[in-house]
Amino acid sequence: MIKSKIILLATTFACTYSFASSDLVKKVNEAGIKPIPASKTELMKLIDDPKDPITEAKVELGKKLFFDPRLSRSGIISCNTCHNLAMGGDDGIPAAIGHKWVANPHHLNSPTVYNSVFYAAQFWDGRSPHLTDQAQGPIQAVPEMAAPKNLVKERITSIPEYVEEFKVAYGDDVKITFEQIASAIATFEKTLVTPSKFDDFLNGNKDALNKAEKKGLNTFIDKGCASCHNGVAFGGTMQPFELAAKYKFANIGDFKGDDKGMIKTPTLRNITETKPYFHNGAIWELTDAIKEMGSVQLGIKISDKEAKEIETFLKALKGRKPALIYPQLPEESSTTPKPTFD
Repeated sequence: MIKSKIILLATTFACTYSFASSDLVKKVNEAGIKPIPASKTELMKLIDDPKDPITEAKVELGKKLFFDPRLSRSGIISCNTCHNLAMGGDDGIPAAIGHKWVANPHHLNSPTVYNSVFYAAQFWDGRSPHLTDQAQGPIQAVPEMAAPKNLVKERITSIPEYVEEFKVAYGDDVKITFEQIASAIATFEKTLVTPSKFDDFLNGNKDALNKAEKKGLNTFIDKGCASCHNGVAFGGTMQPFELAAKYKFANIGDFKGDDKGMIKTPTLRNITETKPYFHNGAIWELTDAIKEMGSVQLGIKISDKEAKEIETFLKALKGRKPALIYPQLPEESSTTPKPTFD
């Protein structure tokens, strides 16, 4: 009799626990949050472009270009300098440092490149619609890599191994332009997707998140955080900023958003690896950032307890990074334009 009661209680508890998890999944879906698909076929539908399909040759070429500092005027700054793939995909400092070691003039923080393929817009002001367009900006920008289009093209086309790799990736009749170089980089960036145990939970593994993480997820939704941090990226869309109150570090830098005052919502994936926070990198502690967002965007006070609950959930968004081997870059030739520091 006692044994039967124990079995009954255990079964009841399991059913209740399963129902609670199913209920939470439904709540997440209703909040507009979506997982990174577990199926490679479904993932490719989200990240691939039929007009320029992802191939292994393009990805390998794009990876080399991403790590190659010769795309910068000085020859010492690569895409990976500000989007360090060993450090969560950013540089870990408040404002990006570029050409001549000058900080970003608007005091803008480098966003992570991981999962950026899921963004609806690129850059803090959303001025680029996709990664291929975005990749062209930092290379040319004087405060960043400061390399004119023609210089980049001349350097790459002067390196025989790169010329051959472009032919392998895009065909013998490929025309190597600055835009084509950026496109190859973007193809590599599209593969920088980091599924987490949160995605495992939404994709059917009800035990992927523990009790505290599920509670934090519930608090995250109940407090209204998902009104901006949603979709596959947990962000990446343009949203109005300072809806309810003034951001307490608004005086750091002069960035005000686009012409409508809209700012791209940063992703929350791998958020524990991408401090400091906000567009100007003014807040270093995640719980402080959570409470500030409650005040600035939601007009509510998020308690220390609630902030810790949300933080516990956000830690579950730390994803599994793609395995990367640092590439050996091809040798330059005698005609390769030399580095300059003007």
